[in-house]
Amino acid sequence: MLNPNLDEIQLNKEEYERYSRHLILPEVGLEGQKRLKAASVLCIGSGGLGSPLLLYLAAAGIGRLGLVDFDVVDSSNLQRQVIHGTSWVGKPKIQSAKERILEINPYCQVDLYETRLSSENALAIMKPYDIVVDGTDNFPTRYLVNDACVLLNKPNVYGSILRFEGQATVFNYEGGPNYRDLFPEPPPPGMVPSCAEGGVLGILPGLIGVIQATETVKIILGNGNTLSGRLLLYNSLDMTFRELKLRPNPERPIIEKLIDYEQFCGIPQAKAEEAKQQMGIQEISVQELKELLDSNQDDYVLLDVRNPHEYEIAKIAGSVLVPLPEIESGSGVAKVKELLNGHKLIAHCKMGGRSAKALGILKEAGIEGTNVKGGITAWSREIDPSIPEY
Repeated sequence: MLNPNLDEIQLNKEEYERYSRHLILPEVGLEGQKRLKAASVLCIGSGGLGSPLLLYLAAAGIGRLGLVDFDVVDSSNLQRQVIHGTSWVGKPKIQSAKERILEINPYCQVDLYETRLSSENALAIMKPYDIVVDGTDNFPTRYLVNDACVLLNKPNVYGSILRFEGQATVFNYEGGPNYRDLFPEPPPPGMVPSCAEGGVLGILPGLIGVIQATETVKIILGNGNTLSGRLLLYNSLDMTFRELKLRPNPERPIIEKLIDYEQFCGIPQAKAEEAKQQMGIQEISVQELKELLDSNQDDYVLLDVRNPHEYEIAKIAGSVLVPLPEIESGSGVAKVKELLNGHKLIAHCKMGGRSAKALGILKEAGIEGTNVKGGITAWSREIDPSIPEY
């Protein structure tokens, strides 16, 4: 209800004090604060982006916040997901987020949806809210959120982060473009690593999430120029902002219904798995690798294709580092040949993806090898918990 009946919205004495710095802004004032109180916003996810977003929307006086999340707090979240604390590790994120939101602003209604957003429930969950904010980190959910917003005619405030870079925009607002104008199809597998694979500067989601919160408040107030039609790109290492123009694609297929987004985004992955099978890349489990290591056989080389700084964090004893970029450039291929000297090749990375890619390149050079399924992450979880998991 972006055009509420403001006569029905009242602030009490404590709220006048709480929002006093808003009330003296001509661009907000009493009318704007009433608009914020009347507004309802649904946030998909309470992770890196959702944390600052929820904190600042609650503090700003949004009257109703909905939160969709089915995950639990993990210690690796705490580096960037600032809405959660150490005491909440192992407990539901949405419960942690709700407690913190109400501590910031007890006048905020908090609706919890402890479920995975899907094609079956998305429209029902999103329908009661004025604005949807996408704080997710995977392509199936991003396409799902976009398509549901298009069907329901709701603004979609978008953000994404990886390593030191982030981006933000507003989709499906006042005739502007939607997510499918930016990404008509999911990117090929391996092109965009997850934060678990590529890492993320903990401060980065704070800035992008605050930008999303800012755009949400501007939409509610009806003030300022939103990012609709503009993709904001941020590089934290260079401290630079750039803009790209976005326009609706007149040839974009009409969104008529929600589909199976796991399948839609999994098609490239299925092709990658098929290609891996066609290349004949064999895999072994970490249990099988342990048996091999315990047997004291010396007819193999255990190759680690992660980056040097990852190797410093955690390594399997006896492994030899040749980073994937070196193998891709060709210099690492000769190095691997020299290391093998007639021995068998076993390769691993963090979770199994990069080592499979390395083995595919090496096979084209005539070097056969076996991939360790799950990589050093599986080794840490299932074999040797003393090895740090990162």
